[in-house]
Amino acid sequence: MSLSFGSPPAPRRPNLTPMIDVVFLLLVFFMLASRFGTESAVSLTVAGQGGGYSGPPRLVTVYPDRLTLNGVALDPDVLATELDRMTETPGDIIVLRPAEDAPLQRIVEMLDLMGAAGFSRVVLVE
Repeated sequence: MSLSFGSPPAPRRPNLTPMIDVVFLLLVFFMLASRFGTESAVSLTVAGQGGGYSGPPRLVTVYPDRLTLNGVALDPDVLATELDRMTETPGDIIVLRPAEDAPLQRIVEMLDLMGAAGFSRVVLVE
């Protein structure tokens, strides 16, 4: 004799919510743990390192909209030529002074420009 209490229950579908939660947590973890770009470093000379200053003054002042060399307005394309004329070697010190409202990106662009021109000792002053 078999006992039957009704029709057999319908098969249950598995609950996918916990698995989806785990997948999203892993996605967030790997997005936060990965690097999204290349890092670049700007080398700066610390005051007191190296030799003394020699030659004519070479003060580059960076403003938000312009650039001056020893107080004379200058185009950034001509800066490397003028600095080359004023230095004896590419290792001579060049002083870079940002204006109070100069954006950091513009300062870094000037550092890169001088580095690309071969000047290895750029001192950043306040």
